Formats: sequence, C-alpha cells, structure tokens
Amino acid sequence: MTRRRYALVGTGSRSQMYLDAIAGPHADVAELVAWADRNPGRLDYSLSRPGREALGDPARFDPADLGAVVREHRIDRVIVTTPDHTHADYVVAALDAGADAIVEKPLTTTEEGVRRIADAAERTGREVTITFNYRYAPRNTALRRVVADGRIGEVTSVHFEWVLDTAHGADYFRRWHRDKRNSGGLLIHKASHHFDLVNWWIADSPSRVFASGGLRFYGAENARRRGVGPRPERGSVDSPLRDAFSLDLRADPELRGLYYEQERYDGYLRDRDVFDPGITIEDNLSLVVDYRGGPSMAYSLNAHSPWEGYTVAVNGTEGRAELAVVERGAVLVGADGRVTVDPSAHPEGVRAERTRPVGERLVVQRHFEPAEEVPIPAAEGGHGGGDEILLRDVFRGPADDGLGRVASWRDGVRAVAVGLAGNRSLETGQAVRIGELDLGAAGRALLEGASGSE
Repeated sequence: MTRRRYALVGTGSRSQMYLDAIAGPHADVAELVAWADRNPGRLDYSLSRPGREALGDPARFDPADLGAVVREHRIDRVIVTTPDHTHADYVVAALDAGADAIVEKPLTTTEEGVRRIADAAERTGREVTITFNYRYAPRNTALRRVVADGRIGEVTSVHFEWVLDTAHGADYFRRWHRDKRNSGGLLIHKASHHFDLVNWWIADSPSRVFASGGLRFYGAENARRRGVGPRPERGSVDSPLRDAFSLDLRADPELRGLYYEQERYDGYLRDRDVFDPGITIEDNLSLVVDYRGGPSMAYSLNAHSPWEGYTVAVNGTEGRAELAVVERGAVLVGADGRVTVDPSAHPEGVRAERTRPVGERLVVQRHFEPAEEVPIPAAEGGHGGGDEILLRDVFRGPADDGLGRVASWRDGVRAVAVGLAGNRSLETGQAVRIGELDLGAAGRALLEGASGSE
C-alpha cells in the first residue's frame, strides 16, 4: 500500500489519536511530513510523548502558510484538528493547494464556512472526510443495520436524548467552546455528532428545525441565583474554594503537558471557571427536526447530568428499536474533595445497588411480537470503540461494510445544517427550514440526496 504524506494542523487533545496512529499501527501507510500549532510548546510536548519516535522530526510551519507547505512538501492529505471556527480556512487551503482534507467534526460553524468548503470541494474535486467516529461504535452500527434491514419497517419518528455529566459536560464551559463565536454552541460542536447519527441511521436529510433552550445551569447569573460562590480564580490553583467543578490541569499528565505547561506561549487557559460571566453557549437544548422523507425527531441535550449516556428510539411502521447507553454511571466527590469518574469500579462506600451500571442494550420489538435483544459486539477504546475502527478506515481505506460509515463533506453539511438552523431558531423563536439557510452549492447537495448516498 502506498505511504501517504500527511500534514497536521492543531496538536490539542483530539489530534493525539492521529499522531499515535501515524507513529504506531499505521506507520507503514502514513508519514507525518509537516505539522503546525500556534503554540510551539504543544508541538514539543506532542513529539516527546512515548511511542512518538517513529514520527521523526516533521517540518514545523505557521498555520497561515498551509497552502504553500502542501505544495512544497507534496502533501497528500491534511488533518485538521483546530478549534471549530478555523476549520473552513484550513480545509479550503488544503483543497486549493492539491491535498485532500480530514477534519474533525463539526465541518464548520457558519453558513459562510459551509459555502466556502462546498465551493472548494466542487472546484478542486478533492476529498473531504469528516471523522464522525460515533458511526463506527458497534452499538450505533448495530442500530443502523436494524433500520437498514427493514426490521421496523418505514421510519416514522425518532426520540433522541443525550446527557453529558458534570465532568464532561462542564468541560465545554471551561474551554474555548464556551464562546459561541468559536464553537457555534453545543448544537454545532457537540450535537453535530448526534444529528449525523440520525441522518445516517434513517438515511434521510433534515428539512426543518425548531429549537428551544438556554444557559440554565452554568454561568455567573445561574451561580448567583443558586447561591454558588465565591469562586477561585482558576480551578488549577490550590484554594479552599475548590469544589467539584474545579479542574486541576496538573493532575492529568496529558492536560498538564498540552495546556498547563504551555500557557507561557499563548496565555490560553484550559481550566476557566464554569460559573464565569460571559459564557454565550447553551447548556439545555430541545429540538424538533423534520426530515425530507417524512419522519420527525424529538432531540434533547443536557450538559449537567449526574450520569452520561444516551437513549434513542426509532419508531417504524412495523415496530420500534430502542438503544440505551450508559457511558459513565456517576461523578462522585470523595471526603478529600477529589472528583472520581470511574465507569467500572464502585468507589469505596458506595453500595452496588446504588450505582447505575455502565453498559449498552439494543432492543427490537415488532408489532404483535415479543421484544428481542440484538447482540452488540464488544469494543474497546474511545467513543464506544469507534475511534480505532475509524482510524483504520482513514489511513487504510474503508472496509466494504455496506453501511456507508465513511462521511463526506455533504454528510458534514447535513449534520451542521441542523445546528445552524437550530441556532437561528433560538434567535428568532421560529421554525427554520434548511432551505432558508444560505449554504450555496452545499445547500443544493443537501436537498438532492439522502445521507450516505454519495
């Protein structure tokens, strides 16, 4: 197999799995030729981690020079793992310079970004792969197969609830994501995962969105209303005011190396207080989404749940499929104030009957028949076991699974369009048709076919 030449832009947490893949199991088919990050300390740390010797010494460049670097170093593919609002700039630069692009979700955060990426993809004929790793989790693949095989008939509606716990959910309110200009809010940054899953599960495209929600738990106003405070200036600083929402970057080797020790270069604080003023994203969201083929979806997202996971039900003309997933059963605080997030062990002093068991269960019940549990293959690794399978497809080419798990830029548009329409609906209080968004050529592609049909 040909060894492709890669460039990578952005070396934060999400990039690390790609670097491990290139340095390890996929080193025979991938070579990291050049990489960039606006923080040079993050490049140093990423190169120094155990197992990275195979990376050698990739050329460093200013992210603004990506196009020139692609041409000079004959780059085949560019991996983009930068903050969401920068995705369009780097994807377009890569395509125009002659490389394919691999980009983390979301595709972009604005209608303008969608237009630019779509125009560049059509103009150059280059590929844009969106790494929707949740498609690869065996439990989600199993649900896709149930629907595709017609076991519940024609889909009529979907109910989808996702809850983020007070460890993971809170984290979006510490980082750059807390500013909607950077992330598009959780409707785009986080929920594009979920909207893509539904588009893919039911092989349909969204047509209209109505959204309701707000910032109801995090932020200064909510803290004051509940009598929370005073707060420490930073979660990572020793303080008697620390609590379960404080984050000590020094306690985690990766967070310390990627962020805490690199603050001197760019001043970026990874551990801001979740009850700060000025947070502009929502923490509670509810949507009704209509689809071109006729189904509708009721969706909700909560970012301050005591446990983490999701439930989805797909109703059809011949029955119903239900998937229930508990990724973490509890976030606990010990007597010493330490926060424990453990998906498998019962912390001392907590009786087993008081825990929510981590696990997953897919049940199909056809009309006039008993319920049947569908086996889900065991998997390990991030995102329900999806990351490793995704990386194999990214670096070695997709397996012929018949389920269309590889996501194109059009799939990225279909997912982000729900968030874009949802954000507009939050602003106006009105339902928003996808066709009302100014998506240019991407909008036309969105309306031409169902997800996964390319």
